[in-house]
Amino acid sequence: MSAPVTVMKFGGTSLEDSQAFQRVANIVESNLNANLVVVVSAMSGVTDALINSFDRTARGEISEALRSLEHHFERHLKVAGPFGADASDRMKARIDASRREIVELLNQVSASQTTSAKAQDEIASQGERLSASLLTIVLEQYGLPASYVDARRCIVTDEQHGSAKPILEETWRQTRVELQPLIESKRVPVLGGFIAASRNRVTTTLGRGSSDYSATLFSAALGARETQIWTDVDGVMTADPNLVNEAKTVPQISYDEAAELARLGAKVLHSRMIQPVNELEIPIRILNSRFPERSGTLICSGTQTPNIAVKAIACKTRQARIDITSTPAFVANGFLRAIEDIFDRHRIGMQIVAKSEVGASFICEDAEAPPALVHDLGEVGSVKTSAQHATVSCVGEGLKETAGNLRQVLRAIDPAVTWYSTSSISLVSLVNPERVRPLVRQIHQCLFPSEPRA
Repeated sequence: MSAPVTVMKFGGTSLEDSQAFQRVANIVESNLNANLVVVVSAMSGVTDALINSFDRTARGEISEALRSLEHHFERHLKVAGPFGADASDRMKARIDASRREIVELLNQVSASQTTSAKAQDEIASQGERLSASLLTIVLEQYGLPASYVDARRCIVTDEQHGSAKPILEETWRQTRVELQPLIESKRVPVLGGFIAASRNRVTTTLGRGSSDYSATLFSAALGARETQIWTDVDGVMTADPNLVNEAKTVPQISYDEAAELARLGAKVLHSRMIQPVNELEIPIRILNSRFPERSGTLICSGTQTPNIAVKAIACKTRQARIDITSTPAFVANGFLRAIEDIFDRHRIGMQIVAKSEVGASFICEDAEAPPALVHDLGEVGSVKTSAQHATVSCVGEGLKETAGNLRQVLRAIDPAVTWYSTSSISLVSLVNPERVRPLVRQIHQCLFPSEPRA
């Protein structure tokens, strides 16, 4: 390939209606001098609607399930409408094909009155396939040389439906085979994120919200110059702007900071998106599709030297706490590794929030601990669970040197909250969900004071 590519990924809120699609087309057009690959999520709300129709069918409500999807099909047609009869006819044909596939799939579910992760992946994939097809049509109407590519021909995974793991060597090879000829002929491949296929061509998905992960997989396969994640905020923020009105954009963070923030709940980052590009040092830029002129946040191997220890505050709600008690000898040797292996086997994320000589406490990324997970954790000790917890976390490379000082600052804000080091660059507290909003606001005001008014 003559020049490195730029992979642009557009999320569902950047593709919510006709105006949003036009903004995306303008962004692509303004960057056409670069070699581009475009990755898209489903239009906002579509994946939830598809999965809901699947669940309703299993409850015997197939007619209602099918009717519930017509609104979303119409949304796609409405976007194509302003571009003329040809665009509308092409999108209608694509929707008709999707509808036929969905009807066949839901009829199978209705007949058996059972669901499967395999069938859910198949129906969930329709959202990204429709939005990628629609954006291809829109870009072509703008006079841009776009080509739809089915991402299932690029990303090869295992058969763990719902959260499939890419087989990297085969994914790299297939991505290059499918995309390089188009890029070299100056065309713009447009692909759906989130979706993939197993070696025997059965549809899989990489997990909810994983289109960012798809984008960095494509970047790594193609040796991209940069991955751009276009969303509806100005980048990584110092806190969730829904909780803190004064939240600021963080100009630059390291890969490690980004991965830690994603793990601890920062909504703009997907937990798996960093790994594919980290070793290759391919930067990621988080940008706002509504205000493309803003600089956003750069994620790269280095980090700007901050005057403060913390780059951002993250939080998560609706989590389960799991306390595991064992013997001091086992806790000192092999205990945590055995627990990590069990969580990995169940493909459930976790983080440690406390440790003692006789056990440890974990937060599970589910509102309630799954019974099968609890059963298997019983192999390593006595298990106690409780539901509906929340975590608040402070993340920054500067904590490697200043974690002790920050603990004192945080203790002064709320002496009742205990802070744990879950890594060298984060402090985490376990709190009642009702305490999250006021605590995050108090911490933000302390660590990121508002600019005084002139």
